[in-house]
Amino acid sequence: MIEQLFASGHAADVILGVLGLEALWLRAAKGWGWGAILGLLGPAALIVLGLRAALTGSAWWWIGLPLAASLPLHLMDLRGRLAD
Repeated sequence: MIEQLFASGHAADVILGVLGLEALWLRAAKGWGWGAILGLLGPAALIVLGLRAALTGSAWWWIGLPLAASLPLHLMDLRGRLAD
């Protein structure tokens, strides 16, 4: 059962769902703007998408593309934190 959860990529789907719930909570309970939420959770979501691609045996570029795309979002988040 656990092996199938990972082999199918659904383990990554669960993580993405939790990240989505966290985004909604940050927006509703803490009043965060979508830009701040994207900066914080966007890199994690992209890395998990890369993980999902790797777990399901996707081509290398489906793994590398979201990993590479996470860097600009991470840098955006850092810039915002350092400006405060």
